Amino acid sequence: MTRPTLEQERNTALLSWYTEHGRVLPWRTTTNPYPILISEVMSQQTQIQRVVPMYKSFLSQFPTVESLADAPLRNVITAWSGLGYNSRAERLHRTAKHIAGNGWPDTISGLEQLPGIGPYTARAIAAFAFGEKVAALDTNLRRVISRWHGAPLTGVTLQQIAEKNITEDPSTWNQAVMDLGASFCRPRLPRCSECPVKTWCAGPEAYQPSRPRSRFEGSLRQVRGSVIRTLVQEPSTFDQLVHLTGSSRGRVGTAVEQLIGEGLVERADDHLRLPE
Repeated sequence: MTRPTLEQERNTALLSWYTEHGRVLPWRTTTNPYPILISEVMSQQTQIQRVVPMYKSFLSQFPTVESLADAPLRNVITAWSGLGYNSRAERLHRTAKHIAGNGWPDTISGLEQLPGIGPYTARAIAAFAFGEKVAALDTNLRRVISRWHGAPLTGVTLQQIAEKNITEDPSTWNQAVMDLGASFCRPRLPRCSECPVKTWCAGPEAYQPSRPRSRFEGSLRQVRGSVIRTLVQEPSTFDQLVHLTGSSRGRVGTAVEQLIGEGLVERADDHLRLPE
């Protein structure tokens, strides 16, 4: 009888743990690529607990890719408001228009051509919706795989080693590794003694946490969000935006010009508004 490999033993322990303790998330119950796309775009740079209610609300308004494609961009931005990084909504709208007109791409490279869809999101959709045997290398997977193998893996090497570890059920395996990273294999203060796969791990020293993000409070990103939330209510003049956001004229001006350049805001006579 052939002895299980290290990868097989580790995967058995990983999937056993995940079956009992994996996070219950609404997009994990479907293989429909559209809600999976929504969940992945929403989860970019956003904590999962904030995503879940927004995901449910967004899908109630735009239940199909066609309904999202047909909606005015103003309605999409309004539905997205409060989640942050509003440019994601504009790119998602363009992606929906492309898919509604041309169908879903059937390759990873095709998925990567969609607006705002990078290597990770393309592979996540391929694994979760289409069952392709690929690793969706988010920050959790990068950290976990590097620690398993005792080296700070990146690029093609990381992808190849991750896919050597993957099981015949890539969706479940990817989700299990993500949950392991969120629960035990954390960037700082990992809970190694409690980890279900500690026997098959080289240890936490291989991974160096990234530097903390810059503060949101008082940032230009905060001003941009305030401008969008104000315009969700009604079109406003520049002076009204300065007053309602409580920011300086210079910072509001910079935010407005950025938002206009990204197609998230437009001028209409002496007012600013969300795109029609």
